[in-house]
This record gives sequence, C-alpha cells and structure tokens, in this order.
Amino acid sequence: MDSPDVLHIAVQKLADAEELRTGLGTFARLVDGKRWTDMAQVFAEDVTFDYGDQGQQAGLATLVGTFRRYLDVCGASQHLIGSIQVDVRADDTAQTRAYVQARHQGLGPLAAEIFDTNGEYIDTWARRPEGWRIVHRESRWLTTSGSPAVLFPR
Repeated sequence: MDSPDVLHIAVQKLADAEELRTGLGTFARLVDGKRWTDMAQVFAEDVTFDYGDQGQQAGLATLVGTFRRYLDVCGASQHLIGSIQVDVRADDTAQTRAYVQARHQGLGPLAAEIFDTNGEYIDTWARRPEGWRIVHRESRWLTTSGSPAVLFPR
C-alpha cells in the first residue's frame, strides 16, 4: 500500500498538470480576446521567448508587443491548442508541449482573407507565489497557409 506522502505527491502532480493545461487554454482566450493587460495570468514578468522571427527575447512587455505586432493588425483570431503533453517536475518546474493551430482573419479590405499558422509551443513553467507561470516559450512553426497579408499588411 502506498504511503500518504506518495499518494499526496501523485495527486499534487495530477492537479498541477490540470492547472498547466488550463493555463494554455487561458492563454488562447486571452490572446484571441486581445486582453494584453491580462497576460500576467499566464506568463511571468521575466519570461524569455522565441517566436521564431526575432530570436531570443525577454520580458512580458516585449512578449505582449510581439502579440500586438501581429494581432492588432488583423481581425479575429483563434488559437486552437491540443495534443498537450505535460511533464511536472519535482523542483516546481514543468514543461508542456502543445500543438497550436492559429487562424487569423483579415481586417478592413482583407476581411475575406485568412492566414493559418500551425506549429508547437514548448513551454517551461515555474511555480510562483501567484501560481504556475510560463517562464520560457519556444514556438516552432511548421506550416502556413492562406494570405500572409492578414498579419503583414502593406
């Protein structure tokens, strides 16, 4: 029979994994809702990231600037996150790997246009006093389709 400590650790690991999955869903809803001031619900202030276009960058304000550079120029977007793998570690860190399909609709004269990106988010999380936060994100974009003008208008 398992000791209470082993059982407690197993239950905590399951609860942590669910909180991380919920965090990814929260990210998708925040980014699609363009709720820039709420991004600290998911990302640490000292987050580092590589979205594949400008190399390693740092800071929540810089990350929000990256989101805004693409999403403030388009209409609606929808980030679908799935096939989530979670590895909760004993040192209050975790890694998630999740596929992402992001659909972006054009704005104004491009309203009938769509641009899709497909790839993977590889996130490192840390348990902070305010809860789990992403401390590093690596985005790997695998395919794109549609009109890039949706995100890169002239």
